Amino acid sequence: MTTKKIVAGLSMVLRMLVRQKIVILLLLIIPAFFLTVVEFTSSDRTLPFQLASLDEEVFISLSEKGISFIFFAVATTGFLVSFLALNLIQKNSTANRRLILCGFHPIELLISMLLALFMVIALIAVYVGLLTNAFYSIDNLGKFILSLLLIGFVYSGYGLVVGSLVKGELEGVLMIVLLVNIDVGWLQNPLFYAEAQHQFIIKFLPAYYPSQTAIITAVTDYSPMNAIENGILYGLVFLVLSMLLFFIKMRIK
Repeated sequence: MTTKKIVAGLSMVLRMLVRQKIVILLLLIIPAFFLTVVEFTSSDRTLPFQLASLDEEVFISLSEKGISFIFFAVATTGFLVSFLALNLIQKNSTANRRLILCGFHPIELLISMLLALFMVIALIAVYVGLLTNAFYSIDNLGKFILSLLLIGFVYSGYGLVVGSLVKGELEGVLMIVLLVNIDVGWLQNPLFYAEAQHQFIIKFLPAYYPSQTAIITAVTDYSPMNAIENGILYGLVFLVLSMLLFFIKMRIK
């Protein structure tokens, strides 16, 4: 394994992403579109809800508009990152096998791909965080951006797993939409969670801890460390699984 090959692989992945100008435009437009819809459709009525991931029972009150901005920032980041990870691993599958035949090691390709993915996740998190703050004042903007990095880490791992499991683009998109829409797009909304039956099921979903981290950091001074640690653990499980699948898929007989 050499640094030179990792840098070369990283450069190739980044150039591939930049060439897809429609993808760059969608990454910029989709968050702005969702948050604009929230601005025009949500009300300013105050609603109480529980911060479920804290050890003690803590209830806070926040406007419906504020809750919606925070929730849709997390949901948008999860959607974008999972689709990006899926696209990244599926589109490069054939090219990666050719590079391995030319002397690249699977670890070098994997490191290059993960570095590129994490760089894009960081840019998306910063962009969505700043955009959300432009619509609704976030108390701890830096920590809130870290929560968006967390949802990006978790759902990028899920996208990599799906991309490594299935070859078809349609099947991969359906698997992404199924979980992302149910989990981060619906069940993790604090307003729904407060009245949901069998809440323990929601706690086992990937976006639970990142969503809780976002709410805690955005509007309170409570420590989100428990949620952050569990969220990182969840993301690591996806990451390790995707790495194993990548090695199996890229093996050359």
